[in-house]
Amino acid sequence: MDRESLALRLGVVLDYHLHLWPHSRRAGVVALEELAAYCERAQAQGVAEIAVTEHFHRFRQADAALRGFWDDDPSPALRAAMTDYWDWHVTADLDEYVDQVVAAKAAGLPVVLGLEVDHFAGRMDKVGALLDGYPFDVLLGSVHWLGAWGFDNGGQAAFVAEWRRQAVEDVWRAYTDALEELAASSAVDVLAHPDLCKVFGHVPAVPDEFYDRMAEAAAASGLAAEVSSAGWRKPVSEQYPAPALLARFRAAGVPLTTASDAHSQPDVADRAGDLRAVVESAGYSALQAYRRRHPHSVPL
Repeated sequence: MDRESLALRLGVVLDYHLHLWPHSRRAGVVALEELAAYCERAQAQGVAEIAVTEHFHRFRQADAALRGFWDDDPSPALRAAMTDYWDWHVTADLDEYVDQVVAAKAAGLPVVLGLEVDHFAGRMDKVGALLDGYPFDVLLGSVHWLGAWGFDNGGQAAFVAEWRRQAVEDVWRAYTDALEELAASSAVDVLAHPDLCKVFGHVPAVPDEFYDRMAEAAAASGLAAEVSSAGWRKPVSEQYPAPALLARFRAAGVPLTTASDAHSQPDVADRAGDLRAVVESAGYSALQAYRRRHPHSVPL
């Protein structure tokens, strides 16, 4: 019995959001031994399959097509911080990454090939064209910056300071606008950590409008939403998405993946059992997995 058939028979929890390189480490070459260690850790936590989803902006191919997307931001401090952040991260080769993960699949490791693709305002057509032709299984869509502001980045002083100048509702509105554009682009399959803008605990008193729009964007574009344990490791101390947003995804018929968003081995499959409980409590009995960007359902 192949591993997909076995997973379907036994039921699975997935970890469909994993990084090989922490942000403190320059991106390099994918090592088969490292992937095997990730798989071993995941399986020990009851996870049947993982998706390797490195950040698109860590690859030189993204640099060639998208550098300078932040140049129109009016803040010199934010532009400088984004330039520093971008230059630190963009060191790997996308073709090499794809080849190594494909080789790991061929060697029998329970991995699928993915990528975490950020929203680039007005440039998602370029992103889609660049990624077309690669044998990706799943593409995650994320909103990590608004203009030049990396709003979830606590490691850059200029990014942290910007929260003191922004009204929370304005941030959520701009974030939701970006998420809607990302969802409508057809460039991705899954909305990763869909309410990431709450990362530092800043949430509008009544977020219903934004939750409704996020759920509608996913449903209208045929995307899945990610339920992630990463929020429990952040200042907000809550999984992504919030229970009220998850309920809206359920009501709109949006399928789910589960994920840890690990950037190193100790966090692989983090709190997988808790994620299962969250998903089942929301009324789901299956998750959505992917092959060559085609979805299929797997039972919990």
